[in-house]
Amino acid sequence: MSAAAQSAFPSDWLLPQWPTPPGVFALCTTRGGGASEGLFGASNLSFNVGDVPGHVQHNRQLLAQAMQALELQAGHGADKARPRQPVFVRQVHGSHVQVLGEGGGQEQPADASVSDVPGLGCTVMAADCLPVLFCHQHLPVVGAAHAGWRGLLGQGGTGVLENCFAAYAERVRQQAGQASLSNAQIATQTLAWLGPCISQPAFEVGAEVQSAFVGQDPDCASLFAAGNPGKFFANLSGLARHRLQRSGIQQLYGNDGSQDWCTVANAARFFSHRRDGAPGLLGGTGRFAACIWIG
Repeated sequence: MSAAAQSAFPSDWLLPQWPTPPGVFALCTTRGGGASEGLFGASNLSFNVGDVPGHVQHNRQLLAQAMQALELQAGHGADKARPRQPVFVRQVHGSHVQVLGEGGGQEQPADASVSDVPGLGCTVMAADCLPVLFCHQHLPVVGAAHAGWRGLLGQGGTGVLENCFAAYAERVRQQAGQASLSNAQIATQTLAWLGPCISQPAFEVGAEVQSAFVGQDPDCASLFAAGNPGKFFANLSGLARHRLQRSGIQQLYGNDGSQDWCTVANAARFFSHRRDGAPGLLGGTGRFAACIWIG
């Protein structure tokens, strides 16, 4: 993981290390740099966890400023008259995808978004769930998905990652002017970056969760380890990699399942609902965000 340059935004925010084409930018926030306090300190980006709304608004503005700063730092020459906008969806642990720029505005019920509109950042929040970013090698199309186990599982083998890729692939066809391009062809020219999430040693789930995944796809059985009686430890980032590869996306970057990426194990850097959540405290902790956009 690479830290962002302190001159542009908080020094421990993450710059994904992957070969994006010129004009595509991505950023992942951490706990650092914002105005929130206590359990929400310091860069909580969610209005729905009990934080002071003014603090959340400040933190979201910091992200918008960081988007613009990152472009300028890269010599892209962001238009200061048109501020960059991280577009947040209202995550419901489902698999719906919002196409940015097609109406609806912010906070639509969805767990993923895609965009080919400059300046609109596909943004997902997490505090143990997995953020996944998509981009095309050559065309200005990007996407972001929030992958908890429910959204990842979906129905009938199709979950949030598959739906996000399908919506993204449709924008690729439109950008390329080639309606005949197959999803398989598009997948070979797609990059995916996996952000921080809960790691397998900390993610114990019920036998019903393991059974649901393996029932859909026996090949993912190795991504569950036996835990306490009736429980399993699930490899969330591994499950996502498996689903992405099954869709034909082989260029995968970011979270490799190691402890450096674990939200639970790195309390100073990442929010974790499983670690810090408490009954009666709404979200119980803050949310960080992963964002990708076209400059």
